[in-house]
Amino acid sequence: MEFQERRESPRSKVDCAMSFRLAGQDQHHEGLCIDISGSGVLFEADCPVPLGTALEVHLVPQKKIVTALTAFVEVVRCTRSDTGKYRIAGAIKGIKGC
Repeated sequence: MEFQERRESPRSKVDCAMSFRLAGQDQHHEGLCIDISGSGVLFEADCPVPLGTALEVHLVPQKKIVTALTAFVEVVRCTRSDTGKYRIAGAIKGIKGC
């Protein structure tokens, strides 16, 4: 069976450091952004985040030609990976500063 991509925005591999915090909280958590698209982001973190949680995520690309990004996302999936970390998918709801 052939795989058919259904996303409206193609995903780009990023593999960059990031931080995130739950909306309304000051505590930041560290993570690794795996990929991003125009409508979503996938990252890995040490702690699980419940579905529907609003997050503020801050990505810091390693290449200086790409600017840092702060976005507001809603968690749509959180699964534990084979490494014991959590893979968290978020739908982008807005970009800070735009």
